[in-house]
Amino acid sequence: MSKLGSFIRSKREENNLLLRHLAAKLDVDVAYLSKLERGERSVRLEHVVALSEIFNVPSGELKVLWLSDQITELLASIQDDSMALKALNLSKKELSTLTH
Repeated sequence: MSKLGSFIRSKREENNLLLRHLAAKLDVDVAYLSKLERGERSVRLEHVVALSEIFNVPSGELKVLWLSDQITELLASIQDDSMALKALNLSKKELSTLTH
């Protein structure tokens, strides 16, 4: 299950929203939302913004979860743990030089 998917399910249940109610608020199909929660589909960035408004959560918090899921999905597709880890470390170094 994706981190963002788990978060969506948790917040939906916390707010006593049925799948169909949240799906209507997002203007998506119930089956699609169910797949998002289970991590079977990727959440679109536009839905991240909408979810932050629906659940009154800072969009930055949800974007971090979204990005983490995107990175994990990409690196998992490599099927070579050492190569994926090297790529992640290289990206981390590059990002640190951009922010300093």
